[in-house]
Amino acid sequence: MNASVLDTTDAAAPVGPCDLAARIAGLFVYPVKSCAGVRVEQALLLDTGLEFDRAWMVVDGDGNFLTQRELPRMALIQPQLKTYEMVLRAPGMLALHIALDRVETRARVTIWNDDVAAFDMGPIAAQWFTDFLGIAARLVRFDPDHLRVSNLDDTGGTLALNQFSDGYPLLVISQASLDRFNEKLTAQGFAAVGMERFRPNIVLGDAPGEPLLSPHDEDRLDLIQITTAQGLVRLKPVKPCARCPIPGIDPATAISSHAVGDLLQGYRQDARLKGAVTFGMNTIVLAGIEHLLKVGQPVGANYRFD
Repeated sequence: MNASVLDTTDAAAPVGPCDLAARIAGLFVYPVKSCAGVRVEQALLLDTGLEFDRAWMVVDGDGNFLTQRELPRMALIQPQLKTYEMVLRAPGMLALHIALDRVETRARVTIWNDDVAAFDMGPIAAQWFTDFLGIAARLVRFDPDHLRVSNLDDTGGTLALNQFSDGYPLLVISQASLDRFNEKLTAQGFAAVGMERFRPNIVLGDAPGEPLLSPHDEDRLDLIQITTAQGLVRLKPVKPCARCPIPGIDPATAISSHAVGDLLQGYRQDARLKGAVTFGMNTIVLAGIEHLLKVGQPVGANYRFD
């Protein structure tokens, strides 16, 4: 594989003045792919993204991944991360407790075109998901020994790993982008929507005393630096996030509507992806693995000049 290795040894070295200043306004982890997210105040950064992000996935009887695209009710499954376990809750269901340090049998599963090594989480979890979703389903956990590599063409040859995400370790969106979207949405007579619709990992917000972020600044960034207690984290946005119908699903009700998708179609068609609708940037980790990200940490970023 012709790829460069992540630089994890020089995270504290600055790279010069930044074009804009921001802060971390929100952090989200999605423990089970396509189920509800967990808003956290801090998260450990790993080479695959935030700790526990998309570490589990729901599959059908043939091992193929399942998402809200086919099963909107997955939006109603609410994970909670505790010290030693993950607790899953859903309407009409008893809570399902999943130990963070236990798995059962080995499995092979499919996500998009990738055949991935995983661990089956056992018959109790399988029955829980089957009962709630109404189809034969199982819960699996990503095998950490498996290397699932992001598209090297998009990463410029940098070896970027991920677990059960759609293909990249992190998704970054600015609060300014959501605010602009909601301005347009409410102008059409619809209620504003929350950031959870767009499922980011890192939300960028305005830094006190600094110029305000512009909507979709994340589209134009070449390098993002986050100052942590351990040194600088360096992230690189590599590809706009093409949006599927999931942002149109109300996470509180699992009911779909066309308002969100229609608005995105009206002003977010992206020439970089041949007219696909995009919102947010898929991002990889260049340095800072095992640093602790926290809401409020300062962010500096440089624009990309193509």
